[in-house]
Amino acid sequence: MIKYIFFLLSPLFLYASASFITQAEYATQLYKNPRGIGCQHCHGKNGEGKLIAKYKHKGKQKSFRGPAINKIKFPDFYKALMKRKKGMPRYFLTKKEIQALYLHLHKNKVKKDTNVK
Repeated sequence: MIKYIFFLLSPLFLYASASFITQAEYATQLYKNPRGIGCQHCHGKNGEGKLIAKYKHKGKQKSFRGPAINKIKFPDFYKALMKRKKGMPRYFLTKKEIQALYLHLHKNKVKKDTNVK
């Protein structure tokens, strides 16, 4: 009886160390919803930047844009997420989460600059 139980459960043990989702899938999901509001709402689907709003202030036409974030180097990307900016929510991301976001934005490129100094 124990042999049969072990035989039935052995595939679970073999694949137990496998990840539920890939790193790329995790990065994509993190970009879409890091802590309540997704990056794509302000920075665009691929980090290309996006117009958020147009408005008038003191009779002048103004606009509020989320900047492009898909062409900056990792150290600058990391620093930008670590300090408070006007209009940017504070997400309190870990270094690994920031690396995953960067991976999402650069998934078609091989990057060697993901080490923060």
